[in-house]
Order: sequence, then structure tokens, then C-alpha cells
Amino acid sequence: MEKSKAQPQTRTTEDRFYQYGWLYHLKHSSPKFLGPNDSIQVTAATIGKKAKRVSFEDAVRDVCKQIIPKKRVRTAFWPAETDPCLQIADYCCWAIQRKWEKGDSRSYDHIAKKVNYEFDLWSHGKHHYF
Repeated sequence: MEKSKAQPQTRTTEDRFYQYGWLYHLKHSSPKFLGPNDSIQVTAATIGKKAKRVSFEDAVRDVCKQIIPKKRVRTAFWPAETDPCLQIADYCCWAIQRKWEKGDSRSYDHIAKKVNYEFDLWSHGKHHYF
């Protein structure tokens, strides 16, 4: 998500901004991998101080409740350094971000065969708010 194209009401807080990312990610990806009786655990890295962390975690939980029925989803928040899968996800996100923002695809090229889909949420926008 290109932050500068996000309308001001979508970035009133950092957790609100990322809530949009989680919303669109789960809205469009969960129907592709979740069957009617499947459950899911959403794991995200913890961030910042307690107040910020709680706010971010609440935003993720809120999205999960909206998109996936409550009985089918569990959320977990761990420090990225304690979970190799979170470290891999972080690297993949960084590589994709680098490709889009800097035009540098060296790191992305290592993971390209594993990336099924990319979506630029505000690609249609031309106005930069900052």
C-alpha cells in the first residue's frame, strides 16, 4: 500500500492504516484457501510499546471477526525474532516493497516463483497526500 496515496481518513493512526491492509488481504485471500469448515490461525509480529501493540492487535482481531467467522479464527502475536515463519514473511514483504518502491528486484527475484499474487491497493490513485 503506497502510504502517500492513502486518503487522510485511512491513516488517522498507524494501526488504522495497516488495518486496511489486513482487511483487503483477508477479504481477497481467505476465500481462496479456506473451505467452509476450515479454521485459521493468523499470526502477526508484535510491535512497539504496550499501548501501540494492543491497538494493532485489536485492529487485526477486528478484521478477522469481519472477514472470517469468529469460531474459525485464532490470532497470535509474537516477537518476529522468535518465529522463523514471521521472519520469512517479513523478508518477503520487504522484497516486494523494495521492488515496488525502489525498482530493485534483486531480492524479489529469489522469491518470485513463490509469489502467487500481488495487488496494489491504491494503484488507481494519482493524488499524493504527502
